[in-house]
Amino acid sequence: MSMANFTLEDEQQGLVCGIDEVGRGPLAGPVVAACVIIPVEIRNAEFINYIQDSKKLTEIKRKNLFQDIQKHCHVGLGQCSPQEIDELNILWATMEAMKRALADMSRKSGVMPDFALVDGNRLPPDMPCPAMAVVKGDGKSKSIAAASIIAKVTRDEFMTKIAADYPHYGWESNSAYPAPKHLAAIKTHGITDHHRKSFGPVKKYLTENF
Repeated sequence: MSMANFTLEDEQQGLVCGIDEVGRGPLAGPVVAACVIIPVEIRNAEFINYIQDSKKLTEIKRKNLFQDIQKHCHVGLGQCSPQEIDELNILWATMEAMKRALADMSRKSGVMPDFALVDGNRLPPDMPCPAMAVVKGDGKSKSIAAASIIAKVTRDEFMTKIAADYPHYGWESNSAYPAPKHLAAIKTHGITDHHRKSFGPVKKYLTENF
């Protein structure tokens, strides 16, 4: 079972959301963030026991939990495109995606959290509510872990979808991280509109070929 629990949530008053992101390291695709509030009244639901850091779950378990979280929790998504990542840099694009996820959750659910638990060691600037950065938060907070699941499944499904149009890169299995197949395909087939031009291997290809 997960080590993540509701200790950090219970230290705050009112509605507490968890925010996490996925996709900082890949060479292509968006960075995706999610924001989740787990209502107190469903904390005892069985599926809550299985919520943990998305990286520690099988793909099938992630997808099942994704459905449960979407059905029973307040969920928001935010992302920044490769073009925005190149313009802002990956750190600030990640911060912006997190803020967009919180805004999306609030807009769809009609609630604004009283406090946000944000995975990582720094907070997005100008958050609309008080917040705390939690290093390795997806292993500590159920809300952050739930957000990690929503973000990862969303991004993985997007990368699998666009992989059908760009079959050489293996995005359906490497999620556009710099895996050997992806790096080899860049050398052979070049880059796409989904690539991040500011990232090392992509930048190197552009420098050598243009």
